[in-house]
Amino acid sequence: MTLKLLGIFLALCIPFFIATVWAIIDVAQKDFGTAGKKAQWWIIASVPFVGFIIYLFFGFRKGKKQTGTI
Repeated sequence: MTLKLLGIFLALCIPFFIATVWAIIDVAQKDFGTAGKKAQWWIIASVPFVGFIIYLFFGFRKGKKQTGTI
């Protein structure tokens, strides 16, 4: 029974972890106008379980993809 609970726990946590990593990478690739706004979205996206949801609904379209910069 312990292995079954572990499997359920991992099945629930892994998608949230992947989504959080995606949100953090997406914030890193976008320009939000100022460094402060970018840092704000980075912190929000890093909050486990709910941060990526907040970023997806409120911050995803605010930033613009950086093009041609090194």
